[in-house]
Amino acid sequence: MQTDTKAIDLVMLVDDNDTDNFISKRIIEITKFAKRVEVKGSGKTALDYLRENQTSAENLPSLIFLDINMPIVDGFVFLYEFEKFNEVVRNKCKVIILSSSDNKRDIDKIVNNNHVIKFITKPLTEVALDEIKLNNI
Repeated sequence: MQTDTKAIDLVMLVDDNDTDNFISKRIIEITKFAKRVEVKGSGKTALDYLRENQTSAENLPSLIFLDINMPIVDGFVFLYEFEKFNEVVRNKCKVIILSSSDNKRDIDKIVNNNHVIKFITKPLTEVALDEIKLNNI
């Protein structure tokens, strides 16, 4: 990991799989990619967090790593609801899909969303984080 790049203040992991969240959080911490990691086990709790913090810029994540396949509020529903947030939230929070899905239709549908800036296949790796930093995402 490059040491000359500034760590992101806050990233959010949104995934219903505790093991995936644990691995992703550890790789983010080990690489010092972000100063803080907010872990949400469902799309609903992630949306609730954003709603509660929409007027507090320092508590809004710069990046949201979002899984597609989750019960009740999946990645598609999350993005639909995300569209309804104010401009501050939509501009500050960039969404990266972090999914094990290889369904081409799902991938095409989700990467065409204006708020999705990248698609990464699980697991999250140091190489993927380096690429994000390199592209100033």
